[in-house]
Amino acid sequence: MDGVTSRPIPAQPLPARPFALPNLLTYARIVAVPAVVLCLFFQEVPRSGEWLRLVALAIFIAAGVTDFFDGYLARKWGELSSFGRMLDPIADKLLVSACLLMLVSDGTIRGWSLFAAVVILCREILVSGLREYLAGLNVRVEVTRLAKWKTVLQMVAIGFLIAGDAGDAIVPVVTIIGLSLLWLSALLTLYTGWDYFRAGLRHLID
Repeated sequence: MDGVTSRPIPAQPLPARPFALPNLLTYARIVAVPAVVLCLFFQEVPRSGEWLRLVALAIFIAAGVTDFFDGYLARKWGELSSFGRMLDPIADKLLVSACLLMLVSDGTIRGWSLFAAVVILCREILVSGLREYLAGLNVRVEVTRLAKWKTVLQMVAIGFLIAGDAGDAIVPVVTIIGLSLLWLSALLTLYTGWDYFRAGLRHLID
């Protein structure tokens, strides 16, 4: 497994390129956040619950696909940008956090599983704060392969949970699978969070 490394930010930063295609895909992922939230909010309307959950799931899956392609296209086409590097993790955190909050609100995530959601949210906030602090020291913490798999597992877990009752009507274990994956992603979140903190610890001490 890859460990987290930190290194100085290059003297010549990447160009911003706010209208490059990879960044447009990131914008689309951000726009998907209120769309998913609205679908989950209005599922309480009589006779709208199941189909709105499925619409929310479709939007969420599309947003997840953009998460893969924005990074892939940026590397393949040489369109890496400082703006995209800043915005991409923000889009991921907005999508994950908003979905977790809505799933807690509608009772899909409840009981002991609330702790898994809290772990994920707290880790994202703490790591974001650490990144901001280290950026002020001109140090960038690299994203590891394990952290990327953590994000994938989170997205898959949330996808199952968004399907929720609508998915259970087709396959009765959809919510159970989602909650199990949520716990696995929470454990992986703890590990990668500690890995990030350990990498930045010497800068914090200095």
